[in-house]
Amino acid sequence: MTGRQLLTDVRRQAIISLSAANVAGALVIFLFLTLILPAPNDTPTSSALRVNVPVFVAYVLLTVGITVRWGVRLVDRRLGWLIADRPPTAGEQRLALRLPLAQLVPIAAGWAGAAVVFGLLNLQYSAELAVRIAISLAMAGLATSALCYLLGERALREVSARALVIGPPLEPVAPGVVARAVLAWALATGVPVIGTGMIGFGVLIGDTPDNGSTAWSVIVLAGLALIVGCASIVAAAQSIAEPLQSVRMGLARIERGDKDVEVPVYDASEVGLLQAGFNRMAIGLREREQLRDLFGRHVGEEVAREAMRGGVRLGGELREAAVLFVDLIGSTEFASRAAPQEVVERLNAFFALVLQTIEAYGGGINKFEGDAALCIFGVPAHQEDAAGRALAAARVLCRRLAADAPLRAGIGVSAGEVVAGNIGAAHRLEYTVIGDPVNEAARLTELAKQRAPRLLASEAALDRASQDEARHWRLEEAVLLRGRASHTRLAVPVDPGFTRRPQ
Repeated sequence: MTGRQLLTDVRRQAIISLSAANVAGALVIFLFLTLILPAPNDTPTSSALRVNVPVFVAYVLLTVGITVRWGVRLVDRRLGWLIADRPPTAGEQRLALRLPLAQLVPIAAGWAGAAVVFGLLNLQYSAELAVRIAISLAMAGLATSALCYLLGERALREVSARALVIGPPLEPVAPGVVARAVLAWALATGVPVIGTGMIGFGVLIGDTPDNGSTAWSVIVLAGLALIVGCASIVAAAQSIAEPLQSVRMGLARIERGDKDVEVPVYDASEVGLLQAGFNRMAIGLREREQLRDLFGRHVGEEVAREAMRGGVRLGGELREAAVLFVDLIGSTEFASRAAPQEVVERLNAFFALVLQTIEAYGGGINKFEGDAALCIFGVPAHQEDAAGRALAAARVLCRRLAADAPLRAGIGVSAGEVVAGNIGAAHRLEYTVIGDPVNEAARLTELAKQRAPRLLASEAALDRASQDEARHWRLEEAVLLRGRASHTRLAVPVDPGFTRRPQ
């Protein structure tokens, strides 16, 4: 719906609601005063009716016309920004949100005028009658105004929602929960009780006859209290309960894991601030989830989880871990003759296969190094049989890579004590592992590229693995790896599937 269409709809609702509320209130109070409420003992009833009826008809027609015209002008002045179909300014927002209150001015003015006019008109018959009519009209005006506010606020929710797109005001600009409860009380209890008290007081002082008319007056007031009171309580309760229900349903969706939640904000009181606060909370949760997802993708889920639990700080600790290093064969030559997009696709397919296999055994990729990946087991969270997990993952990964001929890689596995922690600077750091097992795994990978199978492990990794995994390996000769001072005894898988020569 465009802003102009919404403004037209609001004008129509204003005309209908203001006319209906005033006419209905006037008819109810007129019938009550003329047919039900007993007149003072010395009042010439027939003469008073002949004077009051024509004045009543003329006053209602005149007042309804003025009230409707006044109310429509209020709508046009305060909602002009809808015609331009643009968000309101802060000042226009405040005027729009207070429109239900502003529309009470013509209604209250009409009823206040009625109390004065009909009070003076009936003063010629008796002061008691004049006062009684003036007070009755004032109470009827109060009830009509309160009900008009509750209904008008509900009818203007779409306008309030559009006014609040620029953000909620810092402080409530409309009656809140307490004010609405007081309005409902005035309609449901205050006005009928005052009317009943007036009748009882008139009987006590002798101005009101103690007969059937008096009894019927009390009965009618009680009936109005039940009917109008129920309607007002329901309207006030819904104006509070519906926004709260939207927030409750939003919370239920968040509990189910749906973070893409937003509730409509259409209330300018503290209830609307609650709706807006929920939306800000939902936005914060979405951003936190996005950051968590990005953080987990960059550093690994386990590292991200440990960082969120214990905070992120520079430093490391000596830990027992297993390291698996995997490096593509011939990637430099392939990159020199293939298109960049094809190179990236090949690398992504390779790393996806590596990640899937490593995570299946509880490990994680610590970092990607061009066409290689450093995978760790046992850190940051402790794992039982970290070396066995690394060796098992290496055997499965070697088979899967051999089955996919375009993806040829060397794999090295080692284990031992490493320094694990955050390295770098306070504003830019990286979780990594440093130590002899890392170097040894990298050198084993270089050697594995040149022999069958393309998978080598160190004796240190085999010694730390469980018997169930160690039986899949056998020890071979010791070699001096590049850049190392001591020899490393090699371990190779004994499975028949690993006996074939590299292609």
